[in-house]
Amino acid sequence: MINLIQSLPKSWSYTIIWMLYVIPSCVLSVDERHSRCGRPFSCGYHMDLYYPFWTPERKECGHPDFEVKCSRDLAEFSISSVQFRILEMNYESHIIRLARTDYLNNLCPRYPENATINQDVLPFSNDTKLSTFYYDCPYPMVDVQPNDYIRRLNCKDEIGKRSYFVSPPSHSGDRAILGQLNASCERNVDIPVSRLALKTAEKNQSLEDALNKGFELSFNSECSRCVTSGGACGWSSRKFVCYCKDKPREQTCYHRKKSLSKKAKIGIGFASGFLGATLIGGCLFCIFIRRRKKLAAQYTSKGLSTTTTYSMSNTPTSTTISGSNHSLVSSMSNLANGSVYFGVQVFSYEELEEATENFSKELGDGGFGTVYYGVLKDGRAVAVKRLFERSLKRVEQFKNEIDILKSLKHPNLVILYGCTTRHSRELLLVYEYISNGTLAEHLHGNQAKSRPICWPARLQIAIETASALSFLHTSGIIHRDVKTTNILLDSNYQVKVADFGLSRLFPTDQTHISTAPQGTPGYVDPEYYQCYRLNEKSDVYSFGVVLSELISSKEAVDITRHRHDINLANMAISKIQNDAVHELADLSLGFARDPSVKKMMSSVAELAFRCLQQEREVRPSMDEIVEILRGIQKEGISDSKDVVVEIDVNGGDDVGLLKHGVPPPLSPETDKMTASSSNTTASSF
Repeated sequence: MINLIQSLPKSWSYTIIWMLYVIPSCVLSVDERHSRCGRPFSCGYHMDLYYPFWTPERKECGHPDFEVKCSRDLAEFSISSVQFRILEMNYESHIIRLARTDYLNNLCPRYPENATINQDVLPFSNDTKLSTFYYDCPYPMVDVQPNDYIRRLNCKDEIGKRSYFVSPPSHSGDRAILGQLNASCERNVDIPVSRLALKTAEKNQSLEDALNKGFELSFNSECSRCVTSGGACGWSSRKFVCYCKDKPREQTCYHRKKSLSKKAKIGIGFASGFLGATLIGGCLFCIFIRRRKKLAAQYTSKGLSTTTTYSMSNTPTSTTISGSNHSLVSSMSNLANGSVYFGVQVFSYEELEEATENFSKELGDGGFGTVYYGVLKDGRAVAVKRLFERSLKRVEQFKNEIDILKSLKHPNLVILYGCTTRHSRELLLVYEYISNGTLAEHLHGNQAKSRPICWPARLQIAIETASALSFLHTSGIIHRDVKTTNILLDSNYQVKVADFGLSRLFPTDQTHISTAPQGTPGYVDPEYYQCYRLNEKSDVYSFGVVLSELISSKEAVDITRHRHDINLANMAISKIQNDAVHELADLSLGFARDPSVKKMMSSVAELAFRCLQQEREVRPSMDEIVEILRGIQKEGISDSKDVVVEIDVNGGDDVGLLKHGVPPPLSPETDKMTASSSNTTASSF
């Protein structure tokens, strides 16, 4: 072979040698890359480094920003001119821990620089936060005084200069100082720091120890999905690639489908055609049934009996029509007994149509119906809820709400005036009208800016809401849909807990109720998703979310927040657990400037933390919650120098009884000038 190459022209021989030696070393098959990148590698004392880290012989196995240099004991990489040391890479906890080498045992490096880790590749964990070092700041500088968030560094500064370490500011005063430092200091460097390590360092007065312990990053999400699917993580053509055994893919590996035989293809085609024909026939049948139902409804509205019969069977996701309507007619027949059967006043459809001006003044949407404003002939302002649809499920919810509210009397529960009968055109519930909207509107809705609720009033709202729920639990009832849109406020900010369409009576001989998934995202007990079982501790969890909203003025679910904080419950648990209540709290309530308010809000945060625990057994009861909240209020009043006016809660209405914060105008002239506000819809599943 060598003799053959030597006999060829030099240009040819060089080309052949390059092909024989260089190409095999550079071009690897997908299976080879899967095998190479699927194994961790050793570097320094680390035995199990993995993507996005890489060494020159594993270039295709890591992200370009994270090339690792290995020495006898260390594994380090550089971003710009800044070196980072890998302290830990733990697969079980999915945590990567790094430290800046220039800040190890040294808070005053000579020429520190900023370096940004690509968070799309390695995102910060919940324990990591950015703090800032300010160097060569003029002294004296107005208002820069050491405190829990600002520390002076013992650097060898020039005469008339000082250096500082600043944690994220907790209030407007700290932010003002931060502005001065940014404008006046010659150099500032952002350093990732572990919250837990920094908290420990605050006690031991050792900031060096906090930096030496490094900061945490989470594993790359793309790589985690790739590994789970049986692939190996790598980088190719300027993007992440998942090396599979057959060929590379962008995120995950999928096994190729086996080619089908001709007979199998014919069978699938026949089955598809049969299924299509069946679906068309089913659709035609459903259209026919719906037309018959409409005719039946017309007869019912005229007070006539129907001869058409159907039956309806409910599943958690759908309602299937297959035969006779006896169960629905039976359920609605019970409503005909009116006040005799339910113990509440019976209204005619025409009476309520006139009171609501032909249902022209919509207030909002409740759990299973639209709500309208109206005025009865006797002068009472009312909120009228009409069902979204006529079905056995809706009738049962209609009856359920009446059964619960007619027998319960509590100053913090909505008052039900009455209902219609089955002979009316639609099933309607009539409540007292509450003019000041829902708690949600005042915390983060239309009225949050114009009429924000102060902290003492929020604490009182929490107490009265807890009192209402405690009363329900004592009466053997689980609310099942506790949320701020189901807490109504009157003009004196008095509470009325509302919307009992999903509530259930709780038998005394049972420890739970098994039920299909229902509730509102962001408020539902996590254990409910696992077993679909409810008890009174499910309401406690939801109330914990309400407490978090009162503290933070944030919505229970907000997709615009960081992905770890979209669910307020998760955000609250993280902040409270890391002793960062100031990052959760609405600072405009006086958390930073009023010690008594700070103490009360911190105590309520601790209570919310207990309510939001995953295990139901460790959550407090509603009776205990009421006692704790009243104790916090009493202690806060005694600690405060100012007189706190307590606000009682009396009067309210159903969760969906309010969409606007003020009563709708009653005259046509003012009606034309009124702009409609956004809908407050209680979403259930």
